Amino acid sequence: MDLNTPALLENQETTIRLEILKLGGATLFLIGIVFFINLSMEPTPNHTFLIVSAVIGGYMALNIGANDVANNVGPAVGSKALTLTGAIFIAMIFESSGALIAGGEVVSTIKKGIIDPSLINNTDTFIWLMLAALLAAAIWLNIATFFNAPVSTTHSIVGGVLGAGIAAGGFGIANWAVFGKIAASWVISPVLGGLIAALFLYLIKRTITYQDDMLHAAKRIVPLLIALMAWAFSTYLILKGLKKIWTVDFAMAGSIAFAIALTLYFFTRPLIDKAATKLNNSKTSVNALFTIPLIFAAAFLSFAHGANDVANAVGPLAAINDAITHGGIAKKAAIPLWVMLIGALGLSLGLALYGSKLIRTVGSEITELDKMRAFCISMAAAITVIIASQFGLPVSSTHIAVGAIFGVGFLREYLKRTDAKRIDEIREHHEHVDPEVTEAFLNKFNKASVASKSKMLTELKAQKDTTEFTKKERKSLKKVYKQELVKRSHVYKIAVAWVVTVPTSAIMAAFLYFTIRGILIP
Repeated sequence: MDLNTPALLENQETTIRLEILKLGGATLFLIGIVFFINLSMEPTPNHTFLIVSAVIGGYMALNIGANDVANNVGPAVGSKALTLTGAIFIAMIFESSGALIAGGEVVSTIKKGIIDPSLINNTDTFIWLMLAALLAAAIWLNIATFFNAPVSTTHSIVGGVLGAGIAAGGFGIANWAVFGKIAASWVISPVLGGLIAALFLYLIKRTITYQDDMLHAAKRIVPLLIALMAWAFSTYLILKGLKKIWTVDFAMAGSIAFAIALTLYFFTRPLIDKAATKLNNSKTSVNALFTIPLIFAAAFLSFAHGANDVANAVGPLAAINDAITHGGIAKKAAIPLWVMLIGALGLSLGLALYGSKLIRTVGSEITELDKMRAFCISMAAAITVIIASQFGLPVSSTHIAVGAIFGVGFLREYLKRTDAKRIDEIREHHEHVDPEVTEAFLNKFNKASVASKSKMLTELKAQKDTTEFTKKERKSLKKVYKQELVKRSHVYKIAVAWVVTVPTSAIMAAFLYFTIRGILIP
């Protein structure tokens, strides 16, 4: 008998108990919604239907918390700037705050204008449509979370509304131009996010970690980066997080953010200078200077996400409530406090119960993150949204964040591969030289700045022609580093999940719409 078998069985039992407790917590939340509506609202002809809709809205909120919130705190956890418990605690507070403070009082009933509601003349049909869309999106998010795939909650609900809308009103009801923009975002979002994150990481490497005196460089550059982060996140928060309670243009938002950034620069510069004097000249020490900015980034992103994406859970529910209450179909619907509470509490509870899976995936399973890399990912998340909003580009915050992680990983692959090739060139040049001389040259090369390395290689090439690698050798070298730094299985899995989100949600919603209609029509 394997001596480890009892321990394995005990671990499995513990895991099963924990999953039962999680399921129990989620079920109690949904049951609580039923009791709350029964006790606090006057019975109406469609009272039972409202209860069912509220429960499904709560289920959707739980799934958004379990899946989408990971993008905001995952990099901070993966880089060890925050513990998993600390990240969940911060995200719960700021997601709920964002939803309740800045979630808005009115929401569009048709997300992104994906269908034309004027073509639906029957209120019951509209209610069935929205219920099917909400349930389909929630189920798809649940499936994606089970397979550790971070997907766009906005695309999930858009797909649901599109599928149920077509089932209810035919293909003419769909706004295909909007769908085209959404499809474009599958490429635009991750590419933009990846490029911006990679540019920031390369900037940090060139200006700080590639320098002989990294701490001296960090004293100059880190306060500037923090100020830039303050500008980006303040602008992002004003434009995206607060847009439902305070509408300003980019110029105004950017100006307010610039004042905040300038103030923060003069405040943090002496603090960074003081902290750096206590550290040694190493990359680990420089990493430590990014810890506090990362914690603030996680909080700001969570607040903006709660304010913006809570509508994915409460929008259809608010639309159903408005249709039941007023007996009509509107493009805008008021959000009662009880609806917003379901969204805010569901986001937080979903994160607390099931968010750890996706946080680990985003934070550490795609590629290895340190604090500098995580900082670049957070910066990309904010700056990409700002750029996209000004140029009218369709983007997804989920795709941006994950694309930024890919960008950081691929840049590291490229740099590692380039460095490995240089090392092999040096060894080739020193083929007939004393090994000690070769190692001494390599040690000097590794410690040199970028400019010094370039000069050393130029001098080396002038002494002797470099022997080129064969195609097979170059391919083998690239493969080793790609496998080491970026897990391709995650890249493929996530890419597939992104592409199938809208059509899968649409197909499920159409099926659910016909099912609901078949049950309710005599």
